[in-house]
Amino acid sequence: MSRLRTAGGRRTVTVTEETPRSRTARESAARTYAQALPIVPVRARGLTIEGADGRRYLDCLSGAGTLALGHNHPVVLEAIRKVLDSGAPLHVPDLGTPVEDGFVAELLHTLPPGLADHARVRFCGPSRASALDEARRVVRAATGRTEVPALAPTAAAFGPRLREATRPDGTPTPDPGSFPPHEAELTAPWPESARPAGVIVEAVRGDDEVGPTPDAWTRAVGRLASAQAVPLIADETETGVGRTGVFWAVEHSGVTPDLMILSKAIGGSLPLSLVVHHTDLEPGAPAPTVRGNQLAMAAGTATLAYVREHQLAERAAVLGHRMLTHLGDLARRFPCIAGVRGRGLMTGVEFLPAGAGAWPGAVAEHAPGPATGLGVSAAALPPGPATRPGPGPDPRRAAAAELAVAVQRECLSRGLIVGLTGTHSNVVRLLPPLTISDEQAAAVLDRLSDAVETVACHPVTDHHRGTSF
Repeated sequence: MSRLRTAGGRRTVTVTEETPRSRTARESAARTYAQALPIVPVRARGLTIEGADGRRYLDCLSGAGTLALGHNHPVVLEAIRKVLDSGAPLHVPDLGTPVEDGFVAELLHTLPPGLADHARVRFCGPSRASALDEARRVVRAATGRTEVPALAPTAAAFGPRLREATRPDGTPTPDPGSFPPHEAELTAPWPESARPAGVIVEAVRGDDEVGPTPDAWTRAVGRLASAQAVPLIADETETGVGRTGVFWAVEHSGVTPDLMILSKAIGGSLPLSLVVHHTDLEPGAPAPTVRGNQLAMAAGTATLAYVREHQLAERAAVLGHRMLTHLGDLARRFPCIAGVRGRGLMTGVEFLPAGAGAWPGAVAEHAPGPATGLGVSAAALPPGPATRPGPGPDPRRAAAAELAVAVQRECLSRGLIVGLTGTHSNVVRLLPPLTISDEQAAAVLDRLSDAVETVACHPVTDHHRGTSF
């Protein structure tokens, strides 16, 4: 257990390996991230985390994409210290400060030109949910309409039709197969008599199996939205600040959105979220009060500038392609890998028990090959379970989740932290910092390969529940 000690009249906590158990007894069971990774981090730098047990780990989660520069990058720490040492207020909602001015100037410098020239910035609460709510508020006020669906590319029997896919919270549901990019045949997902207030798109759907959205689909949606005066919202929560190989993932498609949702990496490791919108969408209504975090703005400015000046987005494209190629080779060796997808340094490896065959109602994956940076085509993999699950109950879903959990556990035993995602928690997700070196990337791939080989040679027989983050 954690022990209390007294130092100069103050009580301090000695962190031990028992800390995860004591926290489990005190905190909500919703802490799935910590349950899957029973680590007590005490020090961190770059890609490396050191636990209370003295072990070191390579962190390929990066705070679920929050740490674009990794842990405690010197430029981020210096920016934070500068604000702290200045004596400036740390929270001043909507009051102009030198820190806020510097952040906005750097942000506008990175935005797609078509938006940067006509942009307004609205700071929200500290989370993506706050920015999502604010985005909806902006387009509803501007259009007088209410619906703001999140769209994902889907195909019924590979027919090029766009289907609205949204959860109650507005996030997109996973698509049963990658969308064939036949732009000319795409039709609007809403009747002209019931246009939405706006539509949300993601270039890579990180929480839904790390599925890259075809650029042709995004362009087609952009044209349809523009033709019917429906604001296009790009959700850059996980994909922004260089992660996918360009500064903002929507730039892959060449589409200029009317509004962008920014969170996670935008705060340089500290909580910050905001909405950038076109001047035509000026809402007028006040935003929530928790929106003036000066330390996060300073850290965000340092991060944006470092990524831009050191061309880390371009670096992510090159290194990400190399990692996808390696993972594609790994998939050819082990049939339990059902598919490899990703863009830049945002990668997903999907697992399905070898010999399970196709899922009932499944649709074969048609992701472009590695040269596009989108993923490895199922057609390029050996015959086997290179499909995604279709609707309806199937006991293999639990087996697929157990397999991915086993790989995650074996990675952790080798000093590698990876995440799980996907509807069935059967996709291992890699989100290394953009500062990862070639040598570190090789170490990550070696440890992951060893973990997969161990699990493939010793099939999962126990029943651990998959944990998604």
